[in-house]
Amino acid sequence: MGYDIERFVGYVNEGLLCSICRDVLEDPLQAPCEHAFCTACIHGWLVHHSNCPEDRQMIDVSLLRPLYRYMKNDLNRLQLHCKNREYGCEMICSLESIDRHERECEYSQIPCSNTGCTVQIERRNLDGHLAVCEYRSRECPNGCGYTILSAEDMQHNCVAELRTELELLRSEMICRVEEAKHEMESRLDSQRRHMVQKESILQNEIEELKSQMSRMMSDVRSLMAAERQHRQELEQAELEKREL
Repeated sequence: MGYDIERFVGYVNEGLLCSICRDVLEDPLQAPCEHAFCTACIHGWLVHHSNCPEDRQMIDVSLLRPLYRYMKNDLNRLQLHCKNREYGCEMICSLESIDRHERECEYSQIPCSNTGCTVQIERRNLDGHLAVCEYRSRECPNGCGYTILSAEDMQHNCVAELRTELELLRSEMICRVEEAKHEMESRLDSQRRHMVQKESILQNEIEELKSQMSRMMSDVRSLMAAERQHRQELEQAELEKREL
């Protein structure tokens, strides 16, 4: 839907009105036949129709284009009243800047920020409302430090609240201790498994080293025996030489 034409100051060119809702164009799109529409209006129209509502020429969503620049400039320069005029706002802005103004307008109706409060209040009066809102929260005046709502003042019991808080803290502490215990046990189990695996690997390496050592000793004995045999053969050869 477009902007209500009654909000505008002065004359509004017919070409700047939506061909469907007949209000001033909002987020405009233009068809190949040069008729302009609000985006929401033409999309809603094309759900049930496939032609232009003005001249009945065939159109499709893919053929819609932004408004011509000169028309967009004319649209942005239009002057209109703030939507909060009925609440007392007398601001008149260009269409180009009206959204920014209305987001910050002191006369805008906004919800109370306190949980549970359903009051809609003008932005300029919000601080005053928050000071007296029955759903406002504040710290207990008796010193327990508990945050209470004004509506709960009569039911608030410092001892009971602190006892409840203590029980919650105790339960939370027990849960954390249990979590830490389980985590530590898990880590110890993991380390234990790692140590057992490491021990098995080391044991296998030791056995392999023993096997290698045994083979080396066997080889040394064989070499020593071969050396003795070679020495005996040399001595025998020496004796035979002397006899000759």
